[in-house]
Amino acid sequence: MDDPIVHRRLTAILAADVVTYSRLMARDEAGTLATWKSHRKELIDPKIAEYEGRIVKLTGDGFLAEFPSVVNAVTCAATVQRGMRDRNAGVPQPSRIELRMGINLGDVIVEGDDIFGDGVNVAVRLETIAAPCGIAVSAAVRDNVGNRLDLRFEDMGEQMLKNIDRPVRAYSVSLDFPPAPRNVGTDAGTPESWEIEKPSIAVLPFNNISGDPEQEYFSDGITEDIITDLSKISGLFVVARNTVYTYKGKPVKVQQVSQDLRVGYILEGSVRKAGSRVRVTAQLVDGKGGGHLWADRYDRDLTDIFALQDEITHTIVDHLKVKLLPEEKKVIGRVPTGNFEAYAYYLRGRQFLHWHSKPHYVLAKRMFAMAVELDPLYARAYAGIADCDSFLFLHYNADVSIDAILATSAKALQLESGLAEAHASLGLALSLRQRHSEALTEFDQAIVLDPNLFEAYYFYARACFTQGNLDEAARLFQRAAEIKPDDYQALLVLVNVLRSLGREPEMKLAAREGVARAARELTLRPENPRPAYLGAVGLAALGELDRAREWARRALAIDPGDRLAKYNVACFYSLEGEHGSAIDLLLELLPGATHETKRWVKYDSDLDPIRSHPGFPKVLELLG
Repeated sequence: MDDPIVHRRLTAILAADVVTYSRLMARDEAGTLATWKSHRKELIDPKIAEYEGRIVKLTGDGFLAEFPSVVNAVTCAATVQRGMRDRNAGVPQPSRIELRMGINLGDVIVEGDDIFGDGVNVAVRLETIAAPCGIAVSAAVRDNVGNRLDLRFEDMGEQMLKNIDRPVRAYSVSLDFPPAPRNVGTDAGTPESWEIEKPSIAVLPFNNISGDPEQEYFSDGITEDIITDLSKISGLFVVARNTVYTYKGKPVKVQQVSQDLRVGYILEGSVRKAGSRVRVTAQLVDGKGGGHLWADRYDRDLTDIFALQDEITHTIVDHLKVKLLPEEKKVIGRVPTGNFEAYAYYLRGRQFLHWHSKPHYVLAKRMFAMAVELDPLYARAYAGIADCDSFLFLHYNADVSIDAILATSAKALQLESGLAEAHASLGLALSLRQRHSEALTEFDQAIVLDPNLFEAYYFYARACFTQGNLDEAARLFQRAAEIKPDDYQALLVLVNVLRSLGREPEMKLAAREGVARAARELTLRPENPRPAYLGAVGLAALGELDRAREWARRALAIDPGDRLAKYNVACFYSLEGEHGSAIDLLLELLPGATHETKRWVKYDSDLDPIRSHPGFPKVLELLG
């Protein structure tokens, strides 16, 4: 008997899912269902039909659709996401229904009205790595769309997707561009490339040419503040700080940077600070041709530094012909402090905070405290104090009051309500107080205000993990690691989350990259035990046990009293087979452990090998 014919076709598949649907339902089941039905009836279903797509199936909190045209699929997704953004305007963040979308172009098996196969699976998995309100697409989609749409595709690199046996090149779609005209029924676009209307720029770290390495914090501070100001302009796409700082101290070719970051313009410059004077040079370069569009030199008193930054920002805006909205003019022109000495302390604190080690957190907090002493209305300095306390508590079990973090974050928000860092720290403190729904609201708000804020994703991921929401924790840790290319922490904590989820290939990739980053951090800051004890667990996941033992011993030698060092070395002993030693360390550290550490023990897959050990019931007794 002949095998039945399997019907196949090449199609564009769009998978969509509501972000944090379970939380929304728990808050207001009837209201969430009614709002979701309204979004579908008034926006989603009509747009899918308009772009000649069809809904294949509904999943309760999402849907699967297919399109005969990949251009139509991407345009429809972008139009729906923009429409959802408009419909959510004015809706409190905790009540918003927001979508993640994934799009793939692939071969599918057709059975009646349903479709199956690898092409569908990839689309569904791409949706899980998309940002909230975002779209992730495969390389096949990116290549077929080409320059036909007025959209920007940002390379997310090779992704190991769950149950997909090969790496998939993924791209995120930037939605900060006007929607393209429909190209219904065909993928045949116009022969010429579409011009992207929204200018894009990368601000390279300004060089410190003062001759004093101690002044590095000042040139970095000016760079970061220019990036911050430019990022507030809706008519401009600006590369995030953490990305451009991967070029710091390296010889670069502007045209290559432009190509790597996919931006049209590069701003570079230098800073010389001497006494009470500062000289800043800046030049705006055309990324494609390499020619200078504008260059200038500023000699000013240090007290004029904010006016200088404002002048540079406005000059860039003028040259790129970007229209500033009235509110953007106010925000950019707002001076964070009238006290230059307070600003200098704040910049120094921010530099120390970026180095992420216990001594530097302590130094950073001291600098921020000095800034507050000089200017009690300096919101960002209060947020800096809250961040330092948060990291000291999380990473080093420091004797820090959660109530103090709550109060400091609230003070920062009272002074500047749109401060993303303060929302993130407030979210962490609320999660540690087990006020989980309030915490998630703060994390969501921090990400809305600053989609590139590492702390927001990192704290959010930890909160999800301690609640047992491992899929969301994995996604957030991955996003944190992407945002901060030199951070080892998110990747190495991600290792045990991926192990718990059974995502072995992804776990290996995370471990390999995390260990490489940790090794660089140990070279730069050998006094920091954190990369050593997290790296030991990563090395164990890779099977490099001898090197892992060396790093574990090193972590305990650097700081024998560090409870997190003991915890992570216990995890390594558990994985390695030294179960008695692992139990001993846990019994030693748990009596003084925080509630969060005890919750971590509950879900940490690194400890699975010792859960059947005769000594583990004693560990359970200490968990309370």
